[in-house]
Amino acid sequence: MNAPIRIAVLVPAATDAYNARILQAIDPVVPADVQVEIRAIATGHPCIENRTNWLQNGMPVVELARQLEQEGFDGIWLTDFDMCGVEAAREVIDIPIVGGFPTSAFSALALSQRFSIITVLQSTLAMQRGHVLSYGLSESFASIRAVDCNVADLGNLDVVVARTFEQALKAVREDGAQSLLLGCTGFVDVAGRVATLLEETLGSYVPVIDPNQAGFGFLVSLVRMKLRPSRLTYSKITTF
Repeated sequence: MNAPIRIAVLVPAATDAYNARILQAIDPVVPADVQVEIRAIATGHPCIENRTNWLQNGMPVVELARQLEQEGFDGIWLTDFDMCGVEAAREVIDIPIVGGFPTSAFSALALSQRFSIITVLQSTLAMQRGHVLSYGLSESFASIRAVDCNVADLGNLDVVVARTFEQALKAVREDGAQSLLLGCTGFVDVAGRVATLLEETLGSYVPVIDPNQAGFGFLVSLVRMKLRPSRLTYSKITTF
């Protein structure tokens, strides 16, 4: 019998307050032969809501990623739509690590031609537009809209679903979106509810991508295919 795949869920926030909700989010896409452990960084900011938080938490992510590789994990799902520390970690470790934006965006583009992002705060709008440019997806990008809700308040599900649905409907009707990305991994148990409301309102199904599920599922595929970061892109760094 083959050994189980070991996946680490790395939370780039200096708190374990989100751990239970993140595990709840990925539970539907965890295969039977995959073991999951979740770890949060020990130092840094308790959430990522702007570039300063992103930069502050990046190095602790790299350090924890190296530790997780040494512990024998086969891959790392980084629970951040903005991929805090992911690219730097790829210079240090030889196992796959993925974050939220590209896995969500390419999931959407497997199902549609134009996507919008529904994110948390105004402070994340420009940063997340930058991801679209970095991955060359401008022609497929319809818009980005914020629900104006702090990360710490995303557990207030009724309010978050209502605000997300409001912005999602505008993205479809006004911006031409054909699918939607939730621009924060704190949007737990939101995607399915919003997709249902959109279909009831529009009479057509619109994919709403949960970044946790899209990212975790994609990572497991990379591990099964025995793929890891390209050394033509990410030079190996052994000391830092």
